Amino acid sequence: MAPSEPIKLSSECPVLEIPSGVPSHLPAGSVVRIMQSLGGSYTIASRMGGMYRVDAKDAGALGLSASAAPEVAAPASQRGFSEESVWKQLKTIYDPEIPVNIVDLGLIYSCVSTRLGDDGYRIDVKMAMTAPGCGMANVLKAEVESKLAQIAEVRDVRVEIVFDPPWSQSRMSDAAKLQLGLDVDSGTDSSSLPIVK
Repeated sequence: MAPSEPIKLSSECPVLEIPSGVPSHLPAGSVVRIMQSLGGSYTIASRMGGMYRVDAKDAGALGLSASAAPEVAAPASQRGFSEESVWKQLKTIYDPEIPVNIVDLGLIYSCVSTRLGDDGYRIDVKMAMTAPGCGMANVLKAEVESKLAQIAEVRDVRVEIVFDPPWSQSRMSDAAKLQLGLDVDSGTDSSSLPIVK
């Protein structure tokens, strides 16, 4: 997505600083650009160079209505439990700096569902971040927990952030590499990805 035209915030807007994940507020009148709108949130950049994540519920400050909110999958609770529903739900979660979902980005190291007798399922997820010490880890972890908990029959979700093995571009799907303009056949591994500008 190309950055939007400059937008003047109509009201104070709660944000999460990227990449630190620190909650903050941008004052009314701040000028920003929308860098991406995926998975139920917006990534914006200010004229001062900061990047922030804005939840769809706060889109009014950007001058957008609820109907303009980024598309997300239909509520999982209406679809019933299946392995496919788990992976579809995970694909609705996007890295705030890279316009790729966390599955295709290769951040999900394992996802195991366990039947809890007649009482539903527990889902255990091990996931990584694109960089050690990423401040967005708890934000993405909470989003995984929240979205998986929406699936019918899921009673417990446990998400663990892991650092071994370290994430690398080699974990990305070919579709994600193509989307980001990376060489699919290359064995080149780099610890940094292009940031959407």
